[in-house]
Amino acid sequence: MSVPRRPPAGNAGTCGTVLGFPRLGKTRPEHRGQPGSALLHPWDAGAGCPAVGGAGSGEAPSHFGALHPRQSRELCTPRSSEMRPLDLGSVGVRGRLPGAPANPLSPPQVDARAMARLLGYVDLTDSAFAAAVLSIAFNPLFWNVVARWEHKTRALSRALGSPHAACYCLGTVILLLNCVRSHCFTEAMKSQPKLAGLDCHWAYFLGLAILAIGTLFVVSSFLALGFIGTFLGDYFGILMEAKVTSFPFSVLDNPMYWGSTAVYLGWALMNASPAGLLLTAVVAISYTIAMLYEGPFTEEIYRQKQKGAKSK
Repeated sequence: MSVPRRPPAGNAGTCGTVLGFPRLGKTRPEHRGQPGSALLHPWDAGAGCPAVGGAGSGEAPSHFGALHPRQSRELCTPRSSEMRPLDLGSVGVRGRLPGAPANPLSPPQVDARAMARLLGYVDLTDSAFAAAVLSIAFNPLFWNVVARWEHKTRALSRALGSPHAACYCLGTVILLLNCVRSHCFTEAMKSQPKLAGLDCHWAYFLGLAILAIGTLFVVSSFLALGFIGTFLGDYFGILMEAKVTSFPFSVLDNPMYWGSTAVYLGWALMNASPAGLLLTAVVAISYTIAMLYEGPFTEEIYRQKQKGAKSK
């Protein structure tokens, strides 16, 4: 196989761009005014390039090894006066990989459009939604404040003549407040859009099942405790003889609160309401805070009762 001779020194071309970095010098006469031209001299595409082959030896240097002619053409292109980024296939260094952050050292950014789409289902500034949140947060705050005030002062018992009458009065007010809360909850769902993914039969029947289970816990708790035990009778000095351990208290603690939360969750699913789901989370949070305050205080009441019984 014949090896082409090296062209004369006066017409020899030099490597224009090596790995994306321009080399200074004269371009071949036929390539002037044609930056990036694909018409390459055989010596520009092979061993004649100083950056690829040896200095006039016609052989590739040892650190490059044997190069394919296509690779040589990518390494040696006609020189241009314009700086070009390193070619990494279809993406340059000045660009960025598809899906990658602009700064590889910075954490990935959260898609604002997805967040806006999620929050778009719930209007937090709606008056009905705000009324529902206020009613949910107010109810446990009200009965805890009033019950502790009664436990310390016995003001309601003296005003109404007996602790039983005072407890029935407070229980009635709590029931009315719960009705107002349920009404605000329903109106908030009506004023907000539905979630298309939940507006189907399976979600409706799932919500119905959860609502039925929650109602079971609420009703069975009321039957096990009675009206006085349900509505904070121990704060009025009306203590039970023993701790209730029958169903549903044998299944979980505070079944009245968790059953009420399940009722709201099922109601929200039946209405395919994202606002209802968010309000259900508010109900769960408010009940959790109430349990943190009520549990230790109630235990202290019965602890004092046991101490008084032992002293006698």
